Amino acid sequence: MTQLEINLPYFDLILRGFADGDRDLEQAFGRHVHWGYWADPSHAHNTVEDFCQAAEQLTHEIYTAALVQDGQSLLDAGCGFGGTVASLNENFQNMTLTGLNIDERQLEQAQQKVIAQGNNHIHWVEGNACQLPFPDASFDRVLAVECIFHFPDRGQFFREAFRVLKPGGYLALSDFVPQGWFVPLIALQAQLQNSLQNSGFYGRSDVTYALEDYQRLAAEVGFQTHIERDITENTLPTYDFLLKFGARNGYDWSQLPAFAETLTIALVSRLWLVKYMILAYQKPTFQ
Repeated sequence: MTQLEINLPYFDLILRGFADGDRDLEQAFGRHVHWGYWADPSHAHNTVEDFCQAAEQLTHEIYTAALVQDGQSLLDAGCGFGGTVASLNENFQNMTLTGLNIDERQLEQAQQKVIAQGNNHIHWVEGNACQLPFPDASFDRVLAVECIFHFPDRGQFFREAFRVLKPGGYLALSDFVPQGWFVPLIALQAQLQNSLQNSGFYGRSDVTYALEDYQRLAAEVGFQTHIERDITENTLPTYDFLLKFGARNGYDWSQLPAFAETLTIALVSRLWLVKYMILAYQKPTFQ
């Protein structure tokens, strides 16, 4: 898989920082590269330590939604640097944990950082989440933590997750979910961006999938809805942290689309035009 096919500028920036010995960047994003969750957002401190705890907590919220337990086999699709697998490895025993990513550079980082413990077994696989390289009924749980908007086809991912899940298994994910009436405006903006051949700092991302689209897709594939949880308010301190972290560490925001894109996401989130949601689905036990 080539770098052009992956096209995730924010991961390029993070990986360059790691290579250059940027300790602040390593501390902030060396484990998790996703938003944070604060039970009480008014107590957020905008420190690296606070953000790291919040990012860890978001992972907990998502795998709790999937009813993860000791002894299960679990696939983390779009596993990043292995933070979710690391958290599961530290909190559960007798697990078979598989992290899948299309970017071999991220998998290399994960392999270096995460060491199996508690009688767990960990595997790292380079592959496409829409063409999962696993047999039918391979996993008790499938997770997709803040990455599904990068996948080329949510429908194909749902069908693949359904296929590799054992009967009774759960899929849990987090996503930016727009209000239905707001979707055409997002689609228009994305069309303009693509016409300019500009994928933006966060890469090509499809955030045009409303909750009713998820409900329809789940029904079509055969999933039963388990959780639809709006945690927008709990994630809002992420935006202040990202902007202040960039300013404190001397990043030239004027040379990056990151500033404008982060402000835009913050605005539509604070206006509840786009919600940050945890969604979980169960594959029926009997079919």
